[in-house]
Amino acid sequence: MPRILQLRGLRSLATGERRRLPSGLPAGRDELIRTNRIQRNCILVFVLVLPTLAALRLQSVSDSVTPDEVKLILQRSVEAGKTSWKAAPGYEYVETDVQKDGGTKTFAELMILGSPYERLIAIDGKPLSPDQEAQEQKKLTATISRRRNESPEERNQRLAKYEKIRKRDRSLMEEFTKAFDFACIGEQEVGGREAYVLEATPRPGYQPPNRETEVLKGTKGRLWIDKQSFNWVKAEAEVIKPVPIVGFLARVEPGTHFELDAMPISNDIWLPSHFSMKTRAKVLLVFSHESEADESYYGYHGGAQY
Repeated sequence: MPRILQLRGLRSLATGERRRLPSGLPAGRDELIRTNRIQRNCILVFVLVLPTLAALRLQSVSDSVTPDEVKLILQRSVEAGKTSWKAAPGYEYVETDVQKDGGTKTFAELMILGSPYERLIAIDGKPLSPDQEAQEQKKLTATISRRRNESPEERNQRLAKYEKIRKRDRSLMEEFTKAFDFACIGEQEVGGREAYVLEATPRPGYQPPNRETEVLKGTKGRLWIDKQSFNWVKAEAEVIKPVPIVGFLARVEPGTHFELDAMPISNDIWLPSHFSMKTRAKVLLVFSHESEADESYYGYHGGAQY
């Protein structure tokens, strides 16, 4: 899935490890793909794994959906979400990212011998020049060769790094069941599909167990669950009050907003189609830091065998 982006950083807010979005929800573009800053990591996981929430304190303010029905919706989405989560690493796809200057870069997101690789294929919607294409092909060939010839220890380390990210996200999922209260606020058509709309608000008294989950205290969100398949169609998250992260070195500020859209890849597998982000933070509680992202994901297909 593309997968949307994780953060750690300041560890630093300005840099981060890259990681593959489709795992649910990226060092160099040729290694574990798509990981961004601390607030991005937490929210991305938020929108990718929200369907796995089963033991939440539920309520409904919709006349058409009772609290018991909300509970059933979430239970059904648990099953659907797990299916997509497990299947995501088996898909390759194309990703187009909007750059700061307004241009775009397009990448083929590949799985090579068990972990992700990102190959540049177009700039501003135009194919690479012959020289650029040759350079990218050379890097891809070198990566395939290196991975084929790595020692058992090296391979285990590479795969363990990728799995560590996925396991971290799974542990974050468990925290979401504790961090938010959910309510069904109605139904809405999204992308031509009818969906239940669930609102998530911070649960009073929630105590984050680590710094990666600190941002949840000041975040609210909304999730659209498809009425037919019970997969999520759209998710939004917004920071509504300042939240310290990385100890007292940085703080996520109100105005930080994330949005993720998903689409059906098959009858029971849904993966991201678009991700946008605007973040505001203060580093050392003095220096303002802002960033934006706009990424589209498409062309999903089963991963090639290398």
